[in-house]
Amino acid sequence: MAAKKLEKRPHRQNQIFLQDNARPHTARITQQKFRQLGWEVLDHPPYSPDLAPSDYKAFLSLQNWLKGKEFATEAELRQSIQDWIDSRPAGFWVMGFTDLPERWRKVIEYEGDYFPED
Repeated sequence: MAAKKLEKRPHRQNQIFLQDNARPHTARITQQKFRQLGWEVLDHPPYSPDLAPSDYKAFLSLQNWLKGKEFATEAELRQSIQDWIDSRPAGFWVMGFTDLPERWRKVIEYEGDYFPED
């Protein structure tokens, strides 16, 4: 049956699946299906917060903003986070994403090892 579907949809052959290590993707039955379909499965690299767009700029900066602060209520915390968002210049958000390809290049160049910050 799978062969007939592939005949009708040749664009589905030679698929590449980027693994994100979610349980459904790593299950034995799923892995067997990938092999059966002839799909190449790329392993997901270990989590690295300095390479994720959201973590690289935003969360590190937010962490620094919140460092040492204490909040009596969730509303106070939410207001502080909103104050932090409002205090960021527009270029802050753009730079976080435009810097990432260079960081990714360095990861490849250093074969995943730590590299010096510029």
